[in-house]
Amino acid sequence: MLELRPFNSLGGAHHGWLDAHHHFSFAEYYDPKRMNWGNLRVWNDDVIAPGTGFPQHPHRDMEIITYVREGAITHQDNLGNKGRTEAGDVQVMSAGTGIAHSEYNLEATETRIFQIWIIPNETGLAPSWGAKPFPKGQREGFVTLASGKAGDDQSLRIRADARLVAANLKAGETAEYRLDSGRRAYLVPATGAIEVNGLRAQARDGVAVADEQVLRVTAIEDSEIVLVDVA
Repeated sequence: MLELRPFNSLGGAHHGWLDAHHHFSFAEYYDPKRMNWGNLRVWNDDVIAPGTGFPQHPHRDMEIITYVREGAITHQDNLGNKGRTEAGDVQVMSAGTGIAHSEYNLEATETRIFQIWIIPNETGLAPSWGAKPFPKGQREGFVTLASGKAGDDQSLRIRADARLVAANLKAGETAEYRLDSGRRAYLVPATGAIEVNGLRAQARDGVAVADEQVLRVTAIEDSEIVLVDVA
């Protein structure tokens, strides 16, 4: 089963400095049919104006992944962590017992990110933060970027039964991703246009997946695809 969620059907708000679109209920946007997808709770599509960002604010007991699509995001938190994450790269934050952080676009151009929240396996653990580069030009098929699954040792670690993967495909190229029995997936082309198991999706559309064993993704245009495999 694949369900297309067109970009123009998403919730969201324009705050001037932030143009936010929500694949699931978030902040002032509420849709009882779009509360979560398995243990995936939030997928926000954010465009942040230059020289602006999110001032320090707290989180607790949530795995928060930031995938940078364009530009860069600069992170700082009350644990003393600081970092600048560029396009194609990923940062993860395990909020655990509590963490306060800020996220700013200190660049001269817009920054575009996907922020993805996944419900953790355990609560009450110590908070942590990490980031890692994943050059787009070095991806062959789907590459694992963040994971809580055994064996994904080259990725950033999260404390959730989930895996974040991404692929960069030229027009006409195909990549496959296999789902274990009972798993769900949520897929978004950050750019381009794709066909997944016969369903066409444009840039920034969401595709909710259930009861599928193999996802066969073909790029109609040059495309950047981000996918979360969840329980």
